[in-house]
Amino acid sequence: MMAKEDTEKFSIEIPSILAKLTDVEKLSEKVSRKAGLSEEDTDNLAIAVTEAVNNSIKHGNDLDTKKKVTVDFLLDPKKITVRICDEGGGFDPTNLDNPLDPENLLKESGRGIYILKAIMDKVDFKFTKTGTEVIMVKKR
Repeated sequence: MMAKEDTEKFSIEIPSILAKLTDVEKLSEKVSRKAGLSEEDTDNLAIAVTEAVNNSIKHGNDLDTKKKVTVDFLLDPKKITVRICDEGGGFDPTNLDNPLDPENLLKESGRGIYILKAIMDKVDFKFTKTGTEVIMVKKR
């Protein structure tokens, strides 16, 4: 078990405004540099975090600027854990269309969760009375 002092936390809370994604991207880049990630892993982390926050803003919080999205990066010697929390009602992750099915290939949306699972080492969802939490892990 790792000692708590080996974990660094970086956090940001934004209103549900898509323009605020740039602030989240900057923090993701800072955490990636601190973790010494490769360029590919840095890019993948940024893509995953941006996609998940975008989903939280649009689908979770329905672009309601009074609702917040919180992003926590937990950096330890073995991995980066990212927790993204919104104030939305949640969704059923087992009931999503397969983006690779021919009828879905040209759709403009519906690939987000698929992308997260493809580029992160682990993706989980928690649903509470106060919102939805996406937990993603990228090994160092």
